[in-house]
Amino acid sequence: MDTKDDQEDLYQEMVCQLWKSYASFKGNSQFSTWMYRVSLNTAITYFKKDSKISKVTNSLGVVAYQLHSEECDWEIERQVDYLYKAIHELNDVEKALIFLYLEGFSHSEIGDNLGISEGNARVKLNRTKSKLQEIIKVNGYEF
Repeated sequence: MDTKDDQEDLYQEMVCQLWKSYASFKGNSQFSTWMYRVSLNTAITYFKKDSKISKVTNSLGVVAYQLHSEECDWEIERQVDYLYKAIHELNDVEKALIFLYLEGFSHSEIGDNLGISEGNARVKLNRTKSKLQEIIKVNGYEF
């Protein structure tokens, strides 16, 4: 985010989306996990609209978002779509693990967010990364 105003705009958009989406909260996950997911989706949409996204390959070998420049093109869009299609095939816990990991949370923080131990978070995350890589490979989502 370039300016304080941009940060405040995004914050306001997140609060607005949380308010609008509250009725859709079904209690299938912890409220904090649901809130995090709505906020993350809002941020991704916000940056997508501003065309300020470039690709970064992380340790999963998949594309993640990073505010960098105005290099958002159809290839990045396609790769992000593939990533989301692959993530969609994961169960809810695995999705939460991946999104928390992609956001840079530590194993301890991931465990706290999901109500599991740090060691369990580490094991589940490694298994989920392997599963996601397999989904990407099997479905031809590799790029």
